[in-house]
Amino acid sequence: MTTPVQPTAADRKRWARYLVEERAEGAVYTRLAARRTGEEREILLALAEAERRHEQHWLDLLGGEEPTRLPRAGVRSRMLGWMAGRFGSIFVLALAQSAEARSPYDAEQYATPAMRADEKVHHEVVRGLAARGRRRLSGSFRAAVFGANDGLVSNLALVLGIGATGVSSSFVLFSGIAGLLAGALSMGAGEFVSVRSQRELLAATEANDDADANAGDLDIDANELALVYRARGVDELEALARAQKVVAAARVGVRRTFPTPVGAAARYDSDDVVGSDWMAAISSFLLFSSGAIIPVLPWIFGLSGMTAILVALALVGIALLSTGAMVGILSGGPPLSRALRQLVIGFGAAAITYALGLAFGVGAV
Repeated sequence: MTTPVQPTAADRKRWARYLVEERAEGAVYTRLAARRTGEEREILLALAEAERRHEQHWLDLLGGEEPTRLPRAGVRSRMLGWMAGRFGSIFVLALAQSAEARSPYDAEQYATPAMRADEKVHHEVVRGLAARGRRRLSGSFRAAVFGANDGLVSNLALVLGIGATGVSSSFVLFSGIAGLLAGALSMGAGEFVSVRSQRELLAATEANDDADANAGDLDIDANELALVYRARGVDELEALARAQKVVAAARVGVRRTFPTPVGAAARYDSDDVVGSDWMAAISSFLLFSSGAIIPVLPWIFGLSGMTAILVALALVGIALLSTGAMVGILSGGPPLSRALRQLVIGFGAAAITYALGLAFGVGAV
């Protein structure tokens, strides 16, 4: 790279912008590292150090001394810094992943090849860290989005369909509350039965040591006990060897047990695997209710007719856009397209029931 003796004002302005952006990104990683431990902390601190090297590159081009006036960092960088200092959540890493994917250095002649390569690597590193958080969050986040979105769309469709028939506002309100309770109770009951059934299924797969404990009473050779190990996934020769050792030990009064091998049926702590059935039921009830109450709010506060319908649409639209944008952020995709997809699906379902309400209605709204 050849640095011009007299850089233009536009060059210096661009370098100053790069400098503050690198400084802001380094601060994000430092703040995230302060909220983590172990390997993740070390990785984030290494990223912050790399950003400081990039910052120094632009500072050197500017003459080695920081300009008297520097531009402000971009809105995204400032928002990431604010979130990193307060939340340290997966959302910050997901947003940082998107930011790293849009490096300006590919088209910047004054960026070094090493800096361009660094940015590519940073994107993959942040993507890997974000993937860890996504895996930890995926189950609960899926349940949260599903429950809240189900409540939003189903109750909006219900109140719009009922409202379009021309019935009184009190009847629409009653229908909305009934829909909220019915849906929330159904979700809660369904989650309870689902989790309880899965716990019972896992319990039925647990191995026990009854065969080993009674091995000393066997009046046949070890082949019968070997079937226990083979049923657990151990190959035939190893199963026979284990059974012979257990029987031999049991006959001299020593009880020996052999753990189930990796890849075979294992003991499960059902609370760790599927969680609490009651917690799942209560969470589903509350999540559905939190979404289902929003379309009913206009009628709760005394609005009626088309005014209530329009306000309900506005409130639900904001909620759908918000949940869609969060899905986009967490998935590393464009938040706007995810938000619009959520909105179109939700409003599409509501439009169908509204049209049916108009078709079978008893009067104008």
